[in-house]
Amino acid sequence: MDRLKITIALVLCVAALSAGRAEAQQFNSDSYLSKPHGMATIILTYGQRNSMFMNTFSLLPRWEFTAAVYAYDDDRNPSTDDGYSTSFYAKYMFYENRAKTGGFAVKAGTGLDPGVLDEENRLKDAFRTFWTNAPATIPLFDNKLSWDIMPGASVSTDFGPENTTEWLFTYATRLAWYPTNPTWSIVGEVVGAKGEGTALPEYRVGLRWEPNQHAVFAISYDGELEGGDGAGGEIGMMLFSPPFFCIGKCK
Repeated sequence: MDRLKITIALVLCVAALSAGRAEAQQFNSDSYLSKPHGMATIILTYGQRNSMFMNTFSLLPRWEFTAAVYAYDDDRNPSTDDGYSTSFYAKYMFYENRAKTGGFAVKAGTGLDPGVLDEENRLKDAFRTFWTNAPATIPLFDNKLSWDIMPGASVSTDFGPENTTEWLFTYATRLAWYPTNPTWSIVGEVVGAKGEGTALPEYRVGLRWEPNQHAVFAISYDGELEGGDGAGGEIGMMLFSPPFFCIGKCK
């Protein structure tokens, strides 16, 4: 697992030098948007507690299919790690406004970001979880603000030492403010879950830079709402391919 975290870090550094398209993804909230048909997306984040490698494929119009691996390091010691979790899911964008600044989608999958669960359950139970959520993006004040809301629910089988079935309500909301122009924003987020074995709610604040429609970078800090450390500092981005990998003809 040490090799996995080192690999993620090295790939992130190389990508920062060579990326033609990127978007930061260390925020837990998702927007309504599905990428154009045929596009493949590589998502990388590196942080004090969480690191992530994610691949997303827009195989069908309005659809995304994603596989992700999360590396976890609770003690903040870069020479050690506390394991990993995986996730697979699909997303369907069923509405987009005419200005392409807001809309609605639905997601469903298996596995879960281990940061949602507490330390006793996050690694051994995250991939026994089946979940769904509904991202919505609402533009406000002539697009000066962009508000993402993502309520959801999950069920975990063989959960905890007693191997019970546990249901959770999950939530995430993110607000991006573009104070001067659409190329950079200040972003704030709250994420959490209600149910047995969940972690404390966390907040996240950061800066996001969008020099053009093909590149977005971000740096963020995550802490617990009750004063704990949370995930700490993270950096992240996405790499996008031209449309080439489609079911049906790529446009």
